[in-house]
Amino acid sequence: MHLQNRILSNPRRRTAAPHAALRRCLAAAVGIVLAAAASHAAAQATTFKIIPTSNITVLDPIWTTAYVTRNFGYMVYDTLFATDAEGRIKPQMVEKWKVSPDSRTWTFTLRDGLEFHDGKPVASEDVVASLKRWASRDTFGAQLAKATDRYETPDARTFVLVLKEPFGLVLEALGKPSSNVPFIMPKRMADTPGDTQVKESVGSGPFVFVAEEFRPGERVVFRKNARYKPRAEAPSGTAGGKQVYVDRVEWLIIRDAQTQMNALLGGEADLLEQPAFEQYATLRSSPDIQLVDAQPAGSQFMLRFNFLQPPFDSEKIRRAAMLALGQEAMLRTQVGAPGLTRFCRSMFPCGTVFESDQTGDYTGIANPQKARALLQEAGYRGEPVVLMRPSDNPTIGKLPLVAKQQLEQAGFKVDMQSMDWATLVARRARKDAPSAGGWNMFMTSWTASDILNPVTMAMMNATGEKGWFGWQNDPQLESLKTQFTQATTDADKKKLAQAAQLRAFETVSHVPLGQYSQPAALRRNITGLVPAGAQVYWNIRKQ
Repeated sequence: MHLQNRILSNPRRRTAAPHAALRRCLAAAVGIVLAAAASHAAAQATTFKIIPTSNITVLDPIWTTAYVTRNFGYMVYDTLFATDAEGRIKPQMVEKWKVSPDSRTWTFTLRDGLEFHDGKPVASEDVVASLKRWASRDTFGAQLAKATDRYETPDARTFVLVLKEPFGLVLEALGKPSSNVPFIMPKRMADTPGDTQVKESVGSGPFVFVAEEFRPGERVVFRKNARYKPRAEAPSGTAGGKQVYVDRVEWLIIRDAQTQMNALLGGEADLLEQPAFEQYATLRSSPDIQLVDAQPAGSQFMLRFNFLQPPFDSEKIRRAAMLALGQEAMLRTQVGAPGLTRFCRSMFPCGTVFESDQTGDYTGIANPQKARALLQEAGYRGEPVVLMRPSDNPTIGKLPLVAKQQLEQAGFKVDMQSMDWATLVARRARKDAPSAGGWNMFMTSWTASDILNPVTMAMMNATGEKGWFGWQNDPQLESLKTQFTQATTDADKKKLAQAAQLRAFETVSHVPLGQYSQPAALRRNITGLVPAGAQVYWNIRKQ
């Protein structure tokens, strides 16, 4: 009773309880509003979902030439120059450059405002370290390195390339669009030797890799780099403005081809990078799906040998294998779909500048009788050869089946070992004997932009154990490539490219097995996919 009287007699005490209750009500209401706003914002956030070509286990686009890792690189990193849709080299991270009268000193100035995802500015020292690491792995980069005397970094935005002698393809090297791409990394990462994978993925590109959400074999996540400053030009190829119109990109790792297509048709994914060839008829008939050829120049199938291990350390035995292989069965079995294939003997893709019919003994038509005779002449003793087959890769998974059959018809004993593509990518880097986890042969494919000339073609990297997987050592081929980089006329370049191809066929660096196209499939509410010779995902809009 006394307590009640004290409360009623104090006006400030009389209003305390109602005000407290009101504040609680208001707080609750604000909480509801904020929660609703957050929910609405989340609903408005755009997530673009991609089914990539394969699982990704290697995140270092300099260590490997695997296309899924190259595509990862374009998400995270940026480049000094780039190649537009007409094949012209355009500046990207570079603002301006100049060349000395003797063509030996190249001075480059970086754009203002370039910043790595960790908040540190991109500096000239980062660029030089990145270029040196790239050159230690890339065929084109190695040629540029041979011609290079030194790099200089007079200030944070300027780097200077000083050459021993003129190199006619400096910008083409710095702006090459596909594996290995000279991506720019922080110096702390780029100081990692080229034969060792970097431990983190920090770039200055249009997307940020969300490492904490990476689930190998399941999902790769990127978010928009809100601090990225695109160029003002329209996107073209790998050049121009890298405008990002989505908030988040998810790569969904789905290994089964039918499950991939079902996910696309059901709206669980927005884009399927490489449908299985037999799926195109169904995809073309779906009203919700469109096909876009992001690599209009096409791609080439091929077989690569291990030069370090018997029996393919023998040139005659490599030639016997080349003569045993035929393109028609390869294209029919792997692709089958009408209008997507092209017979082509040339190592440089048919329809491109350096296409050549000068292919030596290679006809592209299987000749088991001639191959068997050469195999016996070479003294092959019937030892098994390990052919790796990527059973989860719908683009090339059937090729080894045909190769096994054709090689066995010529007298080879083939041990075909199936594995997923990620395992093959890791295993092909091993130089061990096949019986100890190494290999003798594998099959792959390359986009036309990677194999246009002798210095972009990884299979013509003949620098031995420092070269591309297979590790061919051929100073004569390397000399022809050097002459190609120094050529000043188109006629001379054509002549040297042809000579390099003839030498590659003579030593059997690899076997070209036909050309094909493989358009991407995407839902009709997706627009802006840029044909680039690589899979790039800026400029995408999702309605």
